[in-house]
Amino acid sequence: MKKRIVIAITGATGVIYGIEMLRELSKRDLETHLIISESGKKNISFETDYSVAEVESMADKVYRNDHLGAPLASGSFLTGGMVVAPCTIKTLSGIANSYSDNLIVRAADVSLKEKRKLVLMVRETPLHKGHLRLMSMAANMGAHILPPMPSFYNHPQTIEDIIHQTIGKAFDYLEIEHTLFERWGEKR
Repeated sequence: MKKRIVIAITGATGVIYGIEMLRELSKRDLETHLIISESGKKNISFETDYSVAEVESMADKVYRNDHLGAPLASGSFLTGGMVVAPCTIKTLSGIANSYSDNLIVRAADVSLKEKRKLVLMVRETPLHKGHLRLMSMAANMGAHILPPMPSFYNHPQTIEDIIHQTIGKAFDYLEIEHTLFERWGEKR
């Protein structure tokens, strides 16, 4: 069986992180499962030249966010991890408080309860104490908090370089081989 990776795209700015992650995962021998929130669908049209249908076509399986009976809602459906990219504060709050009123939050909750890898690319700035508390709560339950914060030691030349550095950090955590960015002390 191929390793299954769940990608969720929510309505925060930065939907390109989830889209580019799907595009990169499609080049690997993995099975991708995608959930896009309604606000995420709107942001795809606001922020990119992709249609929702084009983004969905990059995934092996696509689920409606209101489909709480989907396989992803069960711990018996094995996955190699989940990434929420980008992750809204609302979604972070649902995850941190185990309030599973949609498939994205339920699939994240399943990842946590089954001790599977969960990456939250929380996309908000500035952050107030409530946001930080929610991130701390999610981290204490096992989530990997990975806000898209670029590094510049590798001298990025394009926006894609910056996006790939963040995606590459998620791939590292999920143990997915890549050459998306130049590692410190290594030259490509």
